[in-house]
Amino acid sequence: MSKVVVFDHPLIQHKLSIMRDKNTGTKEFRELLSEIAMLMVFEVTRDLETKEVEVETPITTCKCRMLSGKKLGIVPILRAGLGMVDGVINLVPAARVGHIGLYRDPKSLEPVEYYCKLPEDSVNRELLILDPMLATGGSASAAINFIKQRGCHHMRLVNLIAAPEGIARIQKDHPDVDIYVAALDDHLNDHGYIVPGLGDAGDRLFGTK
Repeated sequence: MSKVVVFDHPLIQHKLSIMRDKNTGTKEFRELLSEIAMLMVFEVTRDLETKEVEVETPITTCKCRMLSGKKLGIVPILRAGLGMVDGVINLVPAARVGHIGLYRDPKSLEPVEYYCKLPEDSVNRELLILDPMLATGGSASAAINFIKQRGCHHMRLVNLIAAPEGIARIQKDHPDVDIYVAALDDHLNDHGYIVPGLGDAGDRLFGTK
């Protein structure tokens, strides 16, 4: 079973509270999402492998630690996941960025991939899949499945807010993918929105509502 990590850092919780407020505007919402993504990935990457190196300082030489494991890749789920990319890139500027887009077929109601472009060496990278909301988990599960079909098997899911239903779906479909969230909310309403949530993250991010 994959692990679920809920971050309770005061800065993350403070910024998330402002994002939840219905009166928070698009500009501030966008800035806060980027900031929280950066704070979350700081914690998500805590277990990255390092190696000892020798560095010459202006004074002398010393033993230091540098990254040595798998390189990172970032895969936002379109469109709301785009709002998390800049925050992660600011922290890990060498990370490669892919994109995956899905839509729901109106007849079968199943997720359909309409776009997927990953870095050429994705199979050798630790991928962070980004999406602010994990509601039913259907889109995230499908995105992970499509990425796995391309030979990638080292990935983590990073969400701002999750519902228990979404967590259960990912753990059932992808028990090898750990989940990192800033908040685990109560439930989904009849329209599939997370309660209390923050509304439609994509609309609030891009000002389309």
